[in-house]
Amino acid sequence: MNTGAAGISGGLWRRIGAMLIKELLQLRRDRVTLATMISIPLLQLVMFGYAINTTPRNLPTAVLLQENSDVGRSILAALRNTEFFKVTRQLRDEEEFNQVLASGSVLFGIEVPAEFERALRRGDRPALLVAADATDPVATGPAIAALSAIVDTALVNDRWIPASGQAPFEIREHARYNPAASTPLNVVPGLLGTILTLTMLIFTSLSVTREIERGTMESLLAMPITPFEIMLGKIAPYVLVGFMQAMLIAGAGVFLFGVPIVGNVALLAVLTTLFIATNLSFGYTFSTLAQNQLQAVQMSMMFFLPNMMLSGFIFPFLGMPRWAQVIGEWLPLTHFMRIVRAIMLKGATLEELRYDALALAGLMAFAMMVAVTRFRRTLD
Repeated sequence: MNTGAAGISGGLWRRIGAMLIKELLQLRRDRVTLATMISIPLLQLVMFGYAINTTPRNLPTAVLLQENSDVGRSILAALRNTEFFKVTRQLRDEEEFNQVLASGSVLFGIEVPAEFERALRRGDRPALLVAADATDPVATGPAIAALSAIVDTALVNDRWIPASGQAPFEIREHARYNPAASTPLNVVPGLLGTILTLTMLIFTSLSVTREIERGTMESLLAMPITPFEIMLGKIAPYVLVGFMQAMLIAGAGVFLFGVPIVGNVALLAVLTTLFIATNLSFGYTFSTLAQNQLQAVQMSMMFFLPNMMLSGFIFPFLGMPRWAQVIGEWLPLTHFMRIVRAIMLKGATLEELRYDALALAGLMAFAMMVAVTRFRRTLD
């Protein structure tokens, strides 16, 4: 009885061992899956450890000095020496002040008004004006909170304020484009891009591999049709699907969460369609690179993860290290985040969004070129 039980137990372990060896061999052959299992944790570690910062530093700031005084120069020097602000522009007038904030090239505009030093001398408690691009309140909140202490320190050092005295000025804040710091106004436009990225990548990443696994690709290749025509034919239906998704998300944002569309709706529709086509092109590229549907989905997720983390959707783009911003510029979601927030919340025009629109078009052309080239190489 014991011998029989031992034999059954031994056979059990041999079968389990055989399955273990078989799976290890299969994993070794499927190098894409193995690489994904190793690289995704490393990618997450690098992004969260180095690129992501919930308390952003060195945020781009423009300064408008309406008077050439010692106080103005002291405040400017204090801003340049702090880790919260990075003074990238010194402005000439109010028009330029409004323009740089609307363009998104800076997150803060700080204005030292005329007669500020004279008002300090008279004890009138003048106002230091701060305008913040509040389309991303996560980025602006901590920096605005630190501004008062920064200016206080500068004026104490110049003996405008006694070390234990009350500040003889006030900071007047103006949160532009999202005055109430409403979370839906920041999140909903970002969700529009994030959901479209995920769904469009998954839809098209399976297109070619599905044909190969079902055995229908040979019939398709026998037809008088080029790889470029195959790509356009597979992508085109999903452009319509993606546009319907975008309308649903944008409509829900407007009617359920009160997110405004300040800018041109037609411009938003056209650039959203361009963004959809760009993601479909990348998904189709992954489909031509992958050997099966699992690999296609894995490649899509590897592309989606940095899009979500480095685009400015979760963490402020301008608060990330420079190397992370460079990577982000090569991701479609980064450019669409700027586009959708600028149109919906700022009323931006095509001229103001020209760089991001051209970047999306360039990324789409690059993905299409790789897809067509790779399609021919793998299916000849």
